[in-house]
Amino acid sequence: MSFPLLTATAVLPAVGAVATAAVPAARRTAAKYLALLVSLATLALAIVVMVRFDPGGARYQLTESHSWISDFGVRYELGVDGIAVALLALTALLIPFIILAGWNDADPLETGSKRWRPTQGFFALILAVEAMVIISFEATDVFLFYIFFEAMLIPMYFLIGGFGDRAHAQGEEAASTQRSYAAVKFLLYNLVGGLIMLAAVIGLYTVSGNFSLAEIAQARANGTLHMATSTERWLFLGFFFAFAVKAPLWPLHTWLPNAMQESTAPVAVLITAVVDKVGTFAMLRFCLQLFPEASKWATPTILVLALISIIYGALLAVGQRDIKRLVAYASISHFGFIILGIFAMTSQGQSGATLYMVNHGISTAALMLVAGFLISRRGSRLIADYGGVQKVAPVLAGTFLIGGLATLSLPGLAPFVSEFLVLVGTFTRYPAIGLIATFGIVLAALYTLVLYQRTMTGPVKPAVSAMPDLKARELVVVAPLIVLLIFLGVYPKPVTDIVNPAVKQTMSDVHKTDPKPAVEAAK
Repeated sequence: MSFPLLTATAVLPAVGAVATAAVPAARRTAAKYLALLVSLATLALAIVVMVRFDPGGARYQLTESHSWISDFGVRYELGVDGIAVALLALTALLIPFIILAGWNDADPLETGSKRWRPTQGFFALILAVEAMVIISFEATDVFLFYIFFEAMLIPMYFLIGGFGDRAHAQGEEAASTQRSYAAVKFLLYNLVGGLIMLAAVIGLYTVSGNFSLAEIAQARANGTLHMATSTERWLFLGFFFAFAVKAPLWPLHTWLPNAMQESTAPVAVLITAVVDKVGTFAMLRFCLQLFPEASKWATPTILVLALISIIYGALLAVGQRDIKRLVAYASISHFGFIILGIFAMTSQGQSGATLYMVNHGISTAALMLVAGFLISRRGSRLIADYGGVQKVAPVLAGTFLIGGLATLSLPGLAPFVSEFLVLVGTFTRYPAIGLIATFGIVLAALYTLVLYQRTMTGPVKPAVSAMPDLKARELVVVAPLIVLLIFLGVYPKPVTDIVNPAVKQTMSDVHKTDPKPAVEAAK
């Protein structure tokens, strides 16, 4: 039997989470280094997966299949296509930076405080989320995917509610109340989506007789599985609703600003750069592959919702006074672009959407983590409390600027390529929607540059006059992300080569081809 590489990538952080939680309370530093070591080992395994994956080979590779709950046809089935490989690598890459950025976020509060922040639990929960996200990307059994799609809510609930941002102007009691509210809202929204999806999973089993993604898709393709039009549409809506909550798509987005505002910066990155990607990934893997006709039926409505997300998220980002809420609404706008690319039903749009998932993860991590370093120094999330930071902390301001420019998709930085592909892919089939979506770029430039101007330029405010610049640990976190943003901005080929074959197969699933350019040949 060959080495179960995919299982190992998920089991390693899960075992690491248990080991980290078991470290004695007095050995906080040992728990941190253990979590970091486990995350680096998981990254090494993810690199092996990338090396062993053949973009020109079978659709699902490194597959594993074992009987699990045989009475109900549930199997432990794993496999990765190019899209899953790219997102698995993104997850494994970001977790070490998240751990390093949150190195001191769960340490005890001031001496004499009655409240204790369990350091071991904080890092154990991060590793647990990593394990569940990775197996969600790998699962090719619908029931197996559903279990971990829902299970990741538990550690995220405790990370949001139990380890909130210390920069709170209203005192510890008010902060605890708001953290609890944000955590419960996150949980309720996603639980409702998950329960609706569970009904759809049961319905899918009723009409197909098993949970295997590959077998159901093959049966649909060769005509041995017939699904009534109304049944397919209801099942599609059940799956899509859960994924739209996770993504998040307007109007199911309202949990995200609260969750990101009340979380520490590393946990906010974990939410929007890692966990939320499961929603958009699942739209490609499950909605389009299992319900191709219903996907085409729902496309006009979904495109409108995605367009609203783009413009609405960007407009609200412009008006924010809180740095974290601004990044949250910017992410809602960016997820609108991703969903727009998925349902444009063109190879450029879907390639751009997949590349956008990767690039958004890196750019949001860079911007939010630097913002977290800034907030921890000043003790405030309010934009108005800053000014002139670039004069006292030029490296911090410079990295913040690059992260912001990546967020507005400046040419030469990674998100530009993906956003350009999404817009081109959308415009070729839906010109009006593609045209309106470009206004999201203008608004992104507005909220990003205004944020930088108000926090980093102008007279130095007294409260930031003694602000220290980035330290060595913080530079180790930020510098590789900046390098990746520049590298993938000028040379995205390593990622596109992996994802493009999977995109072509997804296009084949929905029986779509790219529209031909309506341009007469030159004579």
